[in-house]
Amino acid sequence: MRRKGFDKKELLTRALIGMIGFALLLGLRLFAVQGRSVYEITPISGVEYETARVLDVLEDNTQVNPDVENTPVGTQKLFLEITSGRYIADQVEVTNYLSPYFSIRAEEGMTLSVRIITTGDNQYDVSVYNYERTPWLLIFIGIFLLVLIVVGGRQGISAVFGLLFTMGGVIFALLPLLVQRGWPPVPTTLLIVALTMFVSFIFIGGLHTKSMAAALGSFGGVLLAGLFAFIAGRIVHISGLNMDEAESLLLTASDGGLKVRGLLICGILIAAEGAIMDISMSVASAVDELHCVNPSLTTKELFRSGMNIGRDAMGTMANTLVLAFAGTGLNAMLLIYAYDASFEQLMNAEFLSIELIRAIAGSLGMILAVPLVAFLSARILKREKPSR
Repeated sequence: MRRKGFDKKELLTRALIGMIGFALLLGLRLFAVQGRSVYEITPISGVEYETARVLDVLEDNTQVNPDVENTPVGTQKLFLEITSGRYIADQVEVTNYLSPYFSIRAEEGMTLSVRIITTGDNQYDVSVYNYERTPWLLIFIGIFLLVLIVVGGRQGISAVFGLLFTMGGVIFALLPLLVQRGWPPVPTTLLIVALTMFVSFIFIGGLHTKSMAAALGSFGGVLLAGLFAFIAGRIVHISGLNMDEAESLLLTASDGGLKVRGLLICGILIAAEGAIMDISMSVASAVDELHCVNPSLTTKELFRSGMNIGRDAMGTMANTLVLAFAGTGLNAMLLIYAYDASFEQLMNAEFLSIELIRAIAGSLGMILAVPLVAFLSARILKREKPSR
């Protein structure tokens, strides 16, 4: 039988690969932020975001607006105590303005996020910025990681490390490389995707044939998804300049050399990576298990079995990608539907073209990864003895 758990050699291998991967991310991070200009807060100027506790609601002049789903509007006069930052323990009175689109209703004892604008030596203005959500969001993340570890056991712990590594690659390496260094978006994203993908597969599956086959097949699927998105974008004249955030990104680009064209493809590559990795590991693990149970199976039989397993997962995974992309554009679709837009207007709307290309590219990459992984797994496994 196949041994359960990890032996010391495998643990050392995973730890070594993890350290090398984190070292590479750290090196990319340090290179990207070297010489970066930092926003400085001086004793007499600057904008800070801190927390404050509501000691008392001095006045409440709000009323419910029935025309906007009973949203409270009006003003509140609050007595706050700043609980973080250089003005900690200071007590101030603040007027909180509530509108249908900015409705932060404060109550006594509540903790809020506040914006502090320093205008002079020990002179500052405080305004309500938003609800303080950080503790709850951290709790939600902790619950997710805890459930993943409890249910997944050792594999769950490996999955957590893989997840943290992937998120670290995107946030701490990819973003500064694009913004500060102005590296070309698509090649840089492919570099980070390849690094995070291979390290994550080794974290999850160890340095084994199935992990390598899944990683190679996944990267091939991501490449095909990006290639389709590039060709489709050129045909229908969609690029990163069509995105909602393009104007703000162009202003940022003038400072650090950020290249906005290609960011749409980068987003597709990152979004498709998770689903493609999921189905790739499923197919690779299944083919590996079949080879261990029955080593006499031929390469063709292993490939056919991998394809059959992959086909069963294709439908639900394609739905996952399409629905995820559709969910991001739900508000815009509701707005167009409410104004009774024609089919011609809807199909030529830029947001729908972008979402369709995203969904189709990601789904195609996932579907095409199945034969790649099945073929690589079958060919490589037949060249080695089954693990016991």
